[in-house]
Amino acid sequence: MNWIDNFVRPKIRSILNPKRDTPENLWVKDPESGEMVFYRDLEANQWVVPNSGYHMKIKPADRLATFLDEGKYDLVPVPSVPLDPLKFRDQKRYTDRLKESRAKTGYEDSVIVATGKLYERAVTVGIQDFDFMGGSLGMAAGQGIITGLETAIRLKTPFVLFVSSGGARMQEGVLSLMQMPRTTVAVLRLREAGLPFFVVLTNPTTGGVTASYAMLGDVHLAEPGALIGFAGQRVIEQTIREKLPKGFQRSEYLYQHGMVDMVVHRHNLRSTIGSLAAILTKAPPNEAITATSTKAIAAQASLRDAALAAEGDDDIEPPAAAAHAE
Repeated sequence: MNWIDNFVRPKIRSILNPKRDTPENLWVKDPESGEMVFYRDLEANQWVVPNSGYHMKIKPADRLATFLDEGKYDLVPVPSVPLDPLKFRDQKRYTDRLKESRAKTGYEDSVIVATGKLYERAVTVGIQDFDFMGGSLGMAAGQGIITGLETAIRLKTPFVLFVSSGGARMQEGVLSLMQMPRTTVAVLRLREAGLPFFVVLTNPTTGGVTASYAMLGDVHLAEPGALIGFAGQRVIEQTIREKLPKGFQRSEYLYQHGMVDMVVHRHNLRSTIGSLAAILTKAPPNEAITATSTKAIAAQASLRDAALAAEGDDDIEPPAAAAHAE
C-alpha cells in the first residue's frame, strides 16, 4: 500500500496534471523595512523600493537601458587577459568560480563597457557588476576600466563609471593590486585629454577600488544609503578601539564630510549627469535636460512638503538649491 501511495499515485498525477512553469521570486523583501514588494513593481521603479526608497542592486543591462537614450547601447569588447595566472585554489578552483559567475551573469568579467547617447550626446559608460564575484578587481576588470577610459579618449566623450565592488580579487594576488596604478594612469590620460570623468558610487564600494579609480573622478555622485569605504567597520573599531558614529561609511555621511559631491536618487542620475556633462564640455543647452531637472526639483520639493506636513516639523531648514536629490 505504501508503494502505491508513495510512487504510483504521484506518478499518475504528474502525467495527468503536468507541472506548470511558475515564475519564482515574484515577491522581493525590502532589506530595510521588511516589506514585500512585487517583482514587476520593483523592475518598473528601477529597483528602488517605492515606499522606503531603498536602492537595491540593479543588473548592468537594466542600468544601461534606463540611463541611455531609448535604452540603446553598443557593448565594447574588452581584450582578454591570462586566465588563473597563479593556479589559485581554495574550496574551489578559481577557474570553476569564473565559469559559475560567467554562467550566472552572462558576462566575461565584472566590468562591462558600453557606448551610447545621453540626451543626444555621445557618452561612454562602464559598469561593475557585483553579481560577478562581488565586482572584485582583477586583471580582466582592470583591463575593462582601462578599455572604457581609452574608448572615451578615442571617441572624445565623457566617461561615466558605475562602481560596485568588494575590493581586489584575492585569487589573483599582487596582479590584482597592480590594477590600482594601471587604472590611475588611464584616468590621468583622460584628464589630459580634457574629458570629464563621472563616478557613481553604489552599494557597496569598498577596498582597493575605493583606494584607486573610484575616488579619482571629476565629480563623485553616490546613490542614497550606499556603503562606501576602504576597510570594514569592525576592523576600524577594533583598530582604534572606539565606537564609530551612526551612519558611518554611508553616502550621506560621506557627503556631509566632503568625500562625495552629491547624493542622487537613481531616478535623477540620468538628468544630473547629463546636465553636468553638458556644463563641463561646454555643450549648448538642451531643453530635455532642463525640463527633466525641473520636474525632479519639483517632485523633491513636493515630497519634502508632504513629509514636513506629516511630521509637523517646521524647524528644519530647507536645503540649498544645489543640494543632493533624494
